Amino acid sequence: MQKKFKLIPLCAALTLLGLHGAASAQTSTQQALMQKLEQMSAEIDKLKAEVTQLKSAQNQTDATAQRASQTAAQAQTEAQSAAASVAGTGLRAPGEPATVLTGYGEINYNHPTKNASATQADLRRAVIGIQHRFDDKTKFVGEFEWEHAVTSASDRGETEVEQAYIEHQLHPTLAVRGGLFLVPLGLLNENHEPTAYYGVERNFVETAIIPSTWREGGAMLIGTTEQGLTWKAGVSTGFDLNKWDATSPDGKASPLGSVHQELQLAKARNLSLFGALDWRGVPGLLVGGGLFSGKAGQGLAANNPTVTVWDLHTRWTPGKWDLAAVYASGSISGAGPLNAAFAATDPTPIPSKFDGMYVQAAYTLWSSGDYQLKPFARYERFNTAKAFAAFPLGLERPADPYERVATLGASFYLSPSVVIKADYQRFAVNSLNNRFNLGLGWSF
Repeated sequence: MQKKFKLIPLCAALTLLGLHGAASAQTSTQQALMQKLEQMSAEIDKLKAEVTQLKSAQNQTDATAQRASQTAAQAQTEAQSAAASVAGTGLRAPGEPATVLTGYGEINYNHPTKNASATQADLRRAVIGIQHRFDDKTKFVGEFEWEHAVTSASDRGETEVEQAYIEHQLHPTLAVRGGLFLVPLGLLNENHEPTAYYGVERNFVETAIIPSTWREGGAMLIGTTEQGLTWKAGVSTGFDLNKWDATSPDGKASPLGSVHQELQLAKARNLSLFGALDWRGVPGLLVGGGLFSGKAGQGLAANNPTVTVWDLHTRWTPGKWDLAAVYASGSISGAGPLNAAFAATDPTPIPSKFDGMYVQAAYTLWSSGDYQLKPFARYERFNTAKAFAAFPLGLERPADPYERVATLGASFYLSPSVVIKADYQRFAVNSLNNRFNLGLGWSF
């Protein structure tokens, strides 16, 4: 019993020591946890401070970027405005190279649906252009064309100078041009690159009535106004009716195309006058017209006949639509004595009147990046022999009927400078000409 009583104080002491040790251990653990919490709190505060600094820096960066973007946009707008101003005046833009190489071309495939043996493929034309600025106000423009791939004595190809003129800016709104230039009539003659018009082949009104691509040698003034009006007026070489071949079908295809001179040893006893007006006062709208007239006897033909051709044209591009219409009319007065000299069997006498019109609509059906698909439809009505001068009794010639051509097709643009074309053309009078066409065109 005494031993038991002796063990009790010992056990109590050991228990107290254990409790004290546990308490000490617990206190040590708590202190360690508190230290870790304090460290974590300090690190969190540090992270918060860093995040605040980063946000502040980001805000400054965003503000700087926004200011830079606004500055760049403003600079771009000012540059575009300056470029447009320079383009409108004909002056040289800052940084523009003195000499620029341009060009265009097209390869066409024609398949008559009623005469498959006449199917053909042709490098219709390849053109290289050069523009050189002598200074900010004076430039040279030249275009050199090859037609039908091969030019030789035994081939049908041609090599020709399509344009070669000097233009000088007299004033920001007035320029003078001299040399071989395109006559400002219609929509096609001055803008005849394959990327600029719809259809594989050029329309009939602006090839049969207006003999595009039609060029003359001479001088013209070009003026612009703040109201969107552009005017052109000048004097140039004209037509030579002595070139008319009554045994050839060329005059039937295009009366003026068969007697234009293209400044090739052009007879210039008789010169012609011309003028044109184009108004672009409403965005997307063009309305205009032109007139060309002059004597065409060149001192040889009897009565010295007068050739006159004029046109009215309009183009409107609201949204995805591209709408256009052209009317052209021509006359050759005083050709009666020439026709009287032709034999009664000659198939192509000189007409006294010829005219034509077309309406056209195109629509941007699909686009993605530079790709664009534009289906179109065009209706033409034209007559290259609407009337003839008086023939001797018994040799009268009736007027030709109007040909009517409906064209339905599409242009697929790989880029604004490269186009693939396809269309079908139906002729109301001569259905043997019905055909399916394919084309590849480019310009730069």
